[in-house]
Amino acid sequence: MSVINSDKIAQMLARFSALEAEMASGMDGDAYVQLAKEYKELEPVVKTSREMIAALEEQTSLNEMLAAGEDDELVEMARTDLKELGPRIEELENQLKVQLLPKDAADDRNVILEVRAGTGGDEAALFAGDLFRMYQRYAAIKGWKVEIMSENEAGVGGYKEITANIAGTGAYALLKFESGVHRVQRVPETEAQGRIHTSAATVAVLPEAEEVDVEIEDKDLRIDVFRASGPGGQSVNTTDSAVRITHLPTGLIVIQQDEKSQHKNRAKALKVLRARLFEAERQRLDDERSAERRGQVGSGDRSERIRTYNYPQGRVSDHRINLTLYKLDQIIQGEALDELIEALITEHQAALLSASQEGAA
Repeated sequence: MSVINSDKIAQMLARFSALEAEMASGMDGDAYVQLAKEYKELEPVVKTSREMIAALEEQTSLNEMLAAGEDDELVEMARTDLKELGPRIEELENQLKVQLLPKDAADDRNVILEVRAGTGGDEAALFAGDLFRMYQRYAAIKGWKVEIMSENEAGVGGYKEITANIAGTGAYALLKFESGVHRVQRVPETEAQGRIHTSAATVAVLPEAEEVDVEIEDKDLRIDVFRASGPGGQSVNTTDSAVRITHLPTGLIVIQQDEKSQHKNRAKALKVLRARLFEAERQRLDDERSAERRGQVGSGDRSERIRTYNYPQGRVSDHRINLTLYKLDQIIQGEALDELIEALITEHQAALLSASQEGAA
């Protein structure tokens, strides 16, 4: 039971009490918002800690009753209560261990979502559209806001690529394991002989970065302007409103042409560039901490095949955790996507717990 007696728990309980007192003192404005955010983050672990403390105190009391042995009826009652209390204490301890795991600092951030058609031609573009709409519906269920930043539509419908900003509580925490190659197996509408085709789309989920996270110097940028073209560009292609930003040190290129204003396109392109640079630095640090990478579900590498959507069988298989759900329609509608995401988070937490126990051994 060392977890409950740790200095970390004691410090959290003391900090939580201090926050309650400060928030009750009548402060407002930004200071109150910051305190309320910290309070909300601590609340679950404090609740579990207090339940754990109460359960351990009850266990001590019942053991003392057994040791006294003065009343047979009370002794029997204590034995029964102890038998029921044991699993509850174990459950609370496991819950507390998970809550105390190091938190990804980016979990509370908004998301830059990029979906690109991969191998498979027109069918891949249609599948990219299906995936984007799946995330769009999932975001609506969560009460998140989705803003399309750029899109390159395919002639058959769907997208060659589409980028969107998803804003809402816990967006990155829930979507971060979606990065990678998604594969679809289905019979295209244009397939006369009913043969199943396999195609793919690539998803990248990037935590939105603030200016303070990534410093971009003007000398490191080459900015080209040109006339927008293609679907969505007809209304703006009479002026040089489209923007191409090249980050010279890394070679990263971001093109933005959906807005009529060159200024707005530049701002959106910088937002995407900043997110990509921020994620690249996070990935570099993760690579350096090789031991911690054992606690990850997949690498987040866009080249890694993570999931297959098989339409003839109505199933979705996540290859990282060997989970198959026969709920393809509900998942594509965003309704059952949580089942996959929660399983990935659970696996991730279990791997982190295992790694932390190995480190403590």
